[in-house]
Amino acid sequence: MQVTVNVDCTPEEARSFLGLPDLSPVHEKYVASLLGAMDGAGSLEQMEKMMRAFAPMGDAGMRLFQQMMDIGLSGAAAATGGKGKG
Repeated sequence: MQVTVNVDCTPEEARSFLGLPDLSPVHEKYVASLLGAMDGAGSLEQMEKMMRAFAPMGDAGMRLFQQMMDIGLSGAAAATGGKGKG
């Protein structure tokens, strides 16, 4: 026997229902510091260096993100038969 329950609620309601902390202030501070640092970046190299510093897990996180993007893009290209390039 299988029972399915659908709950229609906002992320805030779900977080409070599950007893999880509200990290909105932390997120806002992180985004504000990232935007402040981006204002000082003048070149693409500086921007990449800054993004690596702010990324979770540093360089390892950036490499993982790049690998996921490569896999997703290659999968999308295969699904369209390689069309869309060019």
